[in-house]
Amino acid sequence: MILKIEILFDEQVRPSLAAHGGNVEIIDLDNDRLFVRLHGGCQGCSSSKLTLKDGIEQLVKKNFPNISEVVDLTDHEQGENPYM
Repeated sequence: MILKIEILFDEQVRPSLAAHGGNVEIIDLDNDRLFVRLHGGCQGCSSSKLTLKDGIEQLVKKNFPNISEVVDLTDHEQGENPYM
């Protein structure tokens, strides 16, 4: 299933993130939870929570209904614009 999510990200998520200097990496899929890490412009961005929950998570749930949550493992304090 991770390969299918990677394709979804390549086609529908990463191009938008790349336009803002960011990227998303899939770390793990454990039971019904997808673990990701944001990179580049997304790390420390004040909009990253919105991007993750209202963008990435909703898209993943729509295409993979068995996934209940997308969990952000990003260390936002180390980003260029830390907000935490």
